[in-house]
Amino acid sequence: MSASYRIDGMTCQGCARSVTKAIQAVAPAAEVDVDVEAGVVTVTGPADGAQVRGAVEDAGFDFVGPV
Repeated sequence: MSASYRIDGMTCQGCARSVTKAIQAVAPAAEVDVDVEAGVVTVTGPADGAQVRGAVEDAGFDFVGPV
């Protein structure tokens, strides 16, 4: 299963690493792909959308919603 989410506030690869680390903390078996320019994160594998949202927001980014 794969889901993509719009995330605001990512400006660099450091942001991408922070978002990836935060999501993998709540969904360790998931693969995370971050497109900083598009502001989109794609999570492939077992991951709960609510947990992804919480992880992204706890990392300091704005979770806009599914793409």
